Amino acid sequence: MSIKAVVWDIGGVIMRTEDHTSREQLATQLGVTRKQLEMTVFAGDLGRRVQLGEINPDELWRAVRAEYGLSHEGLVDFQKRFWAGDIVDYDLVEYIRSLRERYITALLSNAWNDLRAVITERWKIADAFDVIVISSEEGIMKPEARIYEIALGRIGVAPSEAVLIDDFAQNIEGALAVGMAGIQFVCVEQTRRDLGAILNG
Repeated sequence: MSIKAVVWDIGGVIMRTEDHTSREQLATQLGVTRKQLEMTVFAGDLGRRVQLGEINPDELWRAVRAEYGLSHEGLVDFQKRFWAGDIVDYDLVEYIRSLRERYITALLSNAWNDLRAVITERWKIADAFDVIVISSEEGIMKPEARIYEIALGRIGVAPSEAVLIDDFAQNIEGALAVGMAGIQFVCVEQTRRDLGAILNG
């Protein structure tokens, strides 16, 4: 069965940390490693609960402020420096827009409940996607099978008609488990090459 839908992750794919310098310096100042800092924000218990929509981002930031003994101004500085090296790849977004001439495009992201507003109002890239599925709105995260099934249902295609691009191997494995194709994002050139091979295959 031919591919009808291309499904994209956002963090680590469309929005990437290209320069870790500021985050490294922040971690050093706080006496932790960059990985520990990222674990606190993204992958710890509170980070997971934010992505599941169980708590809002403000609650996570309050916990970060308490953990590192920050003032209000200190937290604002923490957030600014934590995100300083992140970029939105607008060239990749243009490529995704170009795919809409022949394919359904979708976004499937483990993300906080402010993502829809961010991509619509700040980054202005929501129009690149026909369907947007966000973990915090659904109460379930990749690589759980149900979130892929939700996305496929909203797209309106069979699993074998969709391909997922994601930077995490476990999320690709989750897609493969429900019958989708998958490409693990390493860089834009590799991803476009691998996607081209699937779409033309």
